Amino acid sequence: MEKKLLMGNEAIALGAIRAGVNLVAGYPGTPSTEILETVAKYNDGSIHVEWSVNEKAALEVAAGGAYAGARTLVTMKQVGLNVASDPLMSLAYIGVKGGMVIVSADDPGPISSQTEQDTRLFALFSKLPVFDPASPEEAYEMIGDAFAYSEKYGTPVLFRPTTRVCHGCAVVEMKEKEKRERPEGFVRDTERWVIFPRLSYQNHIKIEERNELLSKVLSSYTYNRIENNKTGKKGVAAGGISYAYVKESLPENIPLLRVATPHPFPEPLAAEFLKSVEEVLVLEELEPVIEKELLRIAGKYHLPVTIKGKLTKDTKIAGENSVESVREDLKRFLPECASLQTVWEAAEQAEDMPQLPVRPPVLCAGCPHRASFYAVKQAVKGRKAVFSGDIGCYTLGNSKPLDMVDTCLCMGADVTIAQGIHIVEPDTLNFAFIGDSTFFASGITGVVNAVYNQNDIILIVLDNSTTAMTGHQPHPGTGKTMMGDVVNQISIEKILEAVGVAKIAYANPLHLEEAIRAVQDVADEKGVRAVIFKSPCIAVSRPERMYQVEEETCTGCRQCIRELGCPAIVTDEGRVKIEPSLCFGCTVCSQVCKFGAIKEVPFNA
Repeated sequence: MEKKLLMGNEAIALGAIRAGVNLVAGYPGTPSTEILETVAKYNDGSIHVEWSVNEKAALEVAAGGAYAGARTLVTMKQVGLNVASDPLMSLAYIGVKGGMVIVSADDPGPISSQTEQDTRLFALFSKLPVFDPASPEEAYEMIGDAFAYSEKYGTPVLFRPTTRVCHGCAVVEMKEKEKRERPEGFVRDTERWVIFPRLSYQNHIKIEERNELLSKVLSSYTYNRIENNKTGKKGVAAGGISYAYVKESLPENIPLLRVATPHPFPEPLAAEFLKSVEEVLVLEELEPVIEKELLRIAGKYHLPVTIKGKLTKDTKIAGENSVESVREDLKRFLPECASLQTVWEAAEQAEDMPQLPVRPPVLCAGCPHRASFYAVKQAVKGRKAVFSGDIGCYTLGNSKPLDMVDTCLCMGADVTIAQGIHIVEPDTLNFAFIGDSTFFASGITGVVNAVYNQNDIILIVLDNSTTAMTGHQPHPGTGKTMMGDVVNQISIEKILEAVGVAKIAYANPLHLEEAIRAVQDVADEKGVRAVIFKSPCIAVSRPERMYQVEEETCTGCRQCIRELGCPAIVTDEGRVKIEPSLCFGCTVCSQVCKFGAIKEVPFNA
């Protein structure tokens, strides 16, 4: 069989293709994004692939496909599961006909997320099975198992890779694609597909019975196992990527319980493990899911075993684990690990690398959002204003010197947070900043709410013609789909007009005077009004010019640095200069300079 070096997300995608997935829908969000993109890349035309408008829409589209007997895959990050939770909870009761797997990629750290929430808890809450891979190789195999269990037991299945699994790379052995029959199609059955309270009650009973059965069945699942199966005073339990870290450091004579399906928990297997030891250290990321289950089982079977982990503060209660942190936990728990310290240190010294400098995240050089924030700041200088932000590149507008994001909660909340602040402080100018992709995903309902309730906010739409933060995916305003079709662009302006926004202004934010005037034109109006700043992201356009600082004209006032914070503007031996490799020719710094010291120079493409 062919072997390939794959990122974890690529492995998940290729595993789904191998399993015969028919429909893939999702919404981009790190660390999950590459899954859907990989399916699209290797699609032979037999799979429908779409970036849906948000995670709720994606899950419902996939549910419809699964009702019709297709195997469907939904991709999102952990906070996206919040958006999809309404249909998810009902779908857990309704069930599916075709296999349906919902990938919710968790982000311990968090590295690029608002929260550290744990999808395993959503599995407990929704009563759905969840698979927790420890490596890209396992993810490739497990995604197929997830489809099989989903289909066999008529239930959606959650799949929970974490960032290090999603973005880690490994050599994966490719296997032959499964041969599957064409989906049967939707068969009308109102007693199955139409959710009513009585049906939910009956299905709740069935779900509890199914999960009890699955607990026993999953105790024999390949990836749930006891390693070094022997009686001893101490043992270790682990799941997900933490299991991989434990395997790198645990002595071979220590019993190890590996949990790959945290729900339904493999209770018979866990009980067998707990009977063989007196003390257990649990290593897992985020919530103490495994730890609590082991405590429950120990109590249920009256087993004299001590369980240690997050609840006992023997492991850290937040953040992601690492090989190093796991080794420290093991050293405290197992005296024999101290003898391995010199071996570990030698390995670390061999891999010793210089420390990278700490750099705060900033908007890219030439980013049109910098100009948009600057224009709003100049337009309302000296006035009482609150700037509500949103999730996207433009969240970085909170950094100095712009300092233009006062709130950030979740996608679409800028529009509604601004409304709440206005109700309490009607004398304040309330701005809501939202990107074009986020507007379609979750901003429209907030605008409708503001118009309906006669609120007084200024919506700033930062339209850069892409979903920039997660890798430049298309959205309804781009006129392209993930299937490669060119379709009609959905107009943000027409949507705002249709819902009754009082006044809409437009500007290219890179033309500062025009942009400032556009904000001023709407600032003193009443009701819901909007400014649409339209300029493409630098990643989807090409630079046409570049600039440099004329030393003889520059006074060294550093206004360009103090007000813009563009990473292309630097100092060299006390002089201000523009780094040519970073300059995108946006022209904003030349418009800000009062002394005309920043000049356009010939550009070589």
